[in-house]
Amino acid sequence: MALQIGIVGFPNVGKSTLFQLITQKQVDIANYPFCTIDPNVGVTCVPDERVDKLAELTKSLKKIYATVEFVDIAGLVEGASKGEGLGNKFLANIRETDAVIYVLRCFKNENVIKTRDDTDILRDKEILDMEMILKDIETVEKRISSLEREVRAGKKEAVKEMETLNKVYQALKDSKLISDISLNEEEIYIVKNYQLLSSKPRLYLLNGEEKDVDSNVLNFFSDKPHIFIDVLTESESSSLTIEERKELGIELKMDKLIKKAYKLLGLINFFTTGPDETRAWTIKNGFKAPQAGGVIHSDFEETFIKAEVINWQDLIDCGGFAKAREKGMIRTEGKDYVVKDGDVIEIKSGK
Repeated sequence: MALQIGIVGFPNVGKSTLFQLITQKQVDIANYPFCTIDPNVGVTCVPDERVDKLAELTKSLKKIYATVEFVDIAGLVEGASKGEGLGNKFLANIRETDAVIYVLRCFKNENVIKTRDDTDILRDKEILDMEMILKDIETVEKRISSLEREVRAGKKEAVKEMETLNKVYQALKDSKLISDISLNEEEIYIVKNYQLLSSKPRLYLLNGEEKDVDSNVLNFFSDKPHIFIDVLTESESSSLTIEERKELGIELKMDKLIKKAYKLLGLINFFTTGPDETRAWTIKNGFKAPQAGGVIHSDFEETFIKAEVINWQDLIDCGGFAKAREKGMIRTEGKDYVVKDGDVIEIKSGK
């Protein structure tokens, strides 16, 4: 299951340096606005000690981690929704992602060019929000206009879609992000078709140190997904050994960021493990065993018979499958079993 997360923010807030750190892919990070014009795309592994421990247990020849794709998108400027800066191209690149990381400048380094006169974290966040909201308003207005004829004809699907879009439109006009309004399952399905920018889950990366940020900013983000990272310090320290970082009191946070980003969409991992390989498989939280089987091989969902399941830690504690079977720790689950994060699963299927 591919997961693509866009890295967005104003020019020179640390987006490309962050991208380079995450993906270890060299990109142009020259110190001037709009250095990143075409989105750089990189795939990175999601760190997971469970893969390592299971591979050690079953003496796997290969380890395969879950992956996430990061997209470094060109810097936004106020007025992007009207074509300012790279405007529509910037917004189109966000539309293709599943979630976004807002990189917000907290650091005080005056040697890094600013496109605005001062540093105001909450203002920058609001401008990013508003540019996406304005673009969504434009998208929704066009669709509402094209739906009117179908609604007059009494088409039930069109009527429901119009009701949903009017609800969303009013929220957008009230400067609300779609991700912050309450929608039922049917409404979510309708809205999803339009890939609206403000409907995407967000993670806020505050680029700097927590001590440099006012208490009102800390309070604002306290109940929102966020992380503080001094991206420049992290970049400069990435080549140091673990021992050297401990001596200097430096904690690298890239792994935490990748894990947080990965969880934005409510995804979980289950595992398969054996002598050939240990692998993390990505599914949506709530998937049942046949759907999980379908992720491994498309035929497994249709031909699913049963699943043999054990929690990864229980398998480690038992010392392997043989002892786990002796202790009765491996369960047989049917089609209605909802897979849990950390399950080790063997799918049984047949025609």
